Amino acid sequence: MRKILFASSEVHPLIKTGGLADVSGSLPLALHKHGQDIRIIIPAYRQCLEALEDINCVATIKLDGVYEPVEILQSTLPNSDVPLWLVHSPQHYDRQGGPYCKEEGGDWDDNAARFALFSRAIAALALNQAGLNWQPEVLHCNDWQTGLAVAFVSEYANRPKTVFTIHNLAYQGLYSKDVFDVLDIPNHFWHSNGLEFYDQLSFIKGGLIYADHITTVSPTYADEICTYEFGYGLEGLLSYRAGQGRLSGILNGIDEQEWDPAIDDNIAKNFSIKNLRNKRQNKIAIQEYFHLPVKEDVLVIGLISRLVSQKGIDLSLEVIDRLLESELAIQFVCLGSGEEEYEHNLRILRASFPDKVAIHIGYDEALAHQIEAGADVFLMPSRFEPCGLNQMYSLQYGTLPIVRSTGGLEDTVVDATEENRKNETANGFKFGPASSEALENTLYRVIDLFQHPRIWRKMMITAMKHDFSWENSAKQYDALYEKIN
Repeated sequence: MRKILFASSEVHPLIKTGGLADVSGSLPLALHKHGQDIRIIIPAYRQCLEALEDINCVATIKLDGVYEPVEILQSTLPNSDVPLWLVHSPQHYDRQGGPYCKEEGGDWDDNAARFALFSRAIAALALNQAGLNWQPEVLHCNDWQTGLAVAFVSEYANRPKTVFTIHNLAYQGLYSKDVFDVLDIPNHFWHSNGLEFYDQLSFIKGGLIYADHITTVSPTYADEICTYEFGYGLEGLLSYRAGQGRLSGILNGIDEQEWDPAIDDNIAKNFSIKNLRNKRQNKIAIQEYFHLPVKEDVLVIGLISRLVSQKGIDLSLEVIDRLLESELAIQFVCLGSGEEEYEHNLRILRASFPDKVAIHIGYDEALAHQIEAGADVFLMPSRFEPCGLNQMYSLQYGTLPIVRSTGGLEDTVVDATEENRKNETANGFKFGPASSEALENTLYRVIDLFQHPRIWRKMMITAMKHDFSWENSAKQYDALYEKIN
């Protein structure tokens, strides 16, 4: 049994903005089942305090650079017995809004102070300075909000081993030198081999420079971030760490209880490989829900996404518009929200093709399950995708993903080439360039193959046989924690 402190700025089901919360709510559970003594630490946001019933104050600590003492609250992650520590500083976290942004939009002005405090609290617990008589052997930090913690513990001889996971390198926590000074961070961290990044304070560099090992959320993304296109100026540092053998990719898992068509309460008709015919009832249900013509021979294309450029939404809209103009037998169902331009263009597309296009601006968890179950294919042409979850959900539901060859999409989807179909490894469709032409050509391949039900059914079965459980990820992290030196 190994003692592990798992630090994250968001944890499902308490607070979530993206995939980081899913990882932080699932990986610790899987590691706990492996017998690890794992504890999660998170800021005590108002949403967390409202969601938890049994909360106790177990320590009060004074942190450098913070005037008021900070409380450490203890509870357990809902529906588990995994201990949860919450860093309680009301002036920093007990407020209405998201973990990073105001209700009306825009980042909190004091995010640097909020996550510097969080990092200092993480370091205090990791070094057994909070009087809790528990010190981890491994400190596992996640994304820029925890990066400074790795730097802070690096100076201590009795520190735990450190792992830092990058969930999305596009978010780095960059602030001015003035902010560095105000946060009272020791001056010896201000250099190019420390926290300084082109005369700015970089929170994420705390993890990248000082961690014993860096992981990302898929093997391909670990390679991609070492290149100019995906490295955001950090590719040299990451290539150096990779050369040291201290950078690797471990694919995220998914919650197979929540995303299982055989037991999913959200969908019209449960189905599995053994009764795959039942999937068609979900297709009918989604067509009826959106008042689309109920036709079995029409290819239903699903898309569930943040409507932003990273997700290739512009490519999707451009190509779907052309295909609908050509009067092909397709229907397009979209659930998501994001940039105003994309939301507007979706509404225009629906107005132009009301019997072929359905949209729901916003997010609805139950509807997301229904689209995954009812669509024939799932569109996910991301420009970059560190891991991606929706393509894995789609595979579970026999809904063949259409993806660009990047990050976790590359690692989970096997293209429907003739060779891959013959050896029964094909489970979806992939294309390379982030261009509308490449996506359009791929969609023509999809439409053509959809006319061959026996081939299509074989691919659905291949897709549904995949094991994306957190058990696989937990085993790899177990092995990593063991070998770190």
